[in-house]
Amino acid sequence: MELLFALLVGALTAGGIYLALRARTFPMVLGLTLLSYAVNLFLFAMGRLTIGQPPVIVPGVSGYADPLPQALVLTAIVISFAMTAFVIVLALKARAEMGNDHVDGLHRP
Repeated sequence: MELLFALLVGALTAGGIYLALRARTFPMVLGLTLLSYAVNLFLFAMGRLTIGQPPVIVPGVSGYADPLPQALVLTAIVISFAMTAFVIVLALKARAEMGNDHVDGLHRP
């Protein structure tokens, strides 16, 4: 399971970096979104992947799932949604003012 998470985080990071380095704004927004998904999965995996364990310490149960990574991921999801909405509005405003969707504002064929 850890190998699957590591491969998924690596693939999302590679795809996010590739898309974030594109010259157009929409692939850049998708790349930043993929990077935020990779960070969320990384944070989630840092809390040790446990199945069938309670999130709090219960008497008589030997283990528990750490609730801190889940709280961090939930917070990161809300922040990444807000940042994605902001970047999309910023990209739409730049397209309306400049007439193209290139990151540097120059028109290229």
